Amino acid sequence: MADFVDGSAFNFEQGQRARKLFAAVVLAALDDAIADDKKYGNGPEQIARWARSRDGREVLSCAGIDPNERVVKGLMEFVAKGVRTSVALSREESERRAALEADMHDAA
Repeated sequence: MADFVDGSAFNFEQGQRARKLFAAVVLAALDDAIADDKKYGNGPEQIARWARSRDGREVLSCAGIDPNERVVKGLMEFVAKGVRTSVALSREESERRAALEADMHDAA
């Protein structure tokens, strides 16, 4: 029984590592689309085309993201904002956003 539990835990851990790897690919695709948006102005269209492609849907699924149209629209909005993923995921950015929301809430 202990071997089964150890094997299941190992498999789960390996699956989580694979999911993180595919999530990193999604973040890289977002950064590429943001760079395209700044250079050519077509970033949201690029990420939408990628997310709707067979490879994009497969990567999103492997990252644990349901590749539906709502997700595609969210990816497009993220690219349109132009904030790099490393910045968007940083603590400073999340604190800045929280302070901005608090200021907006206080003003209302």
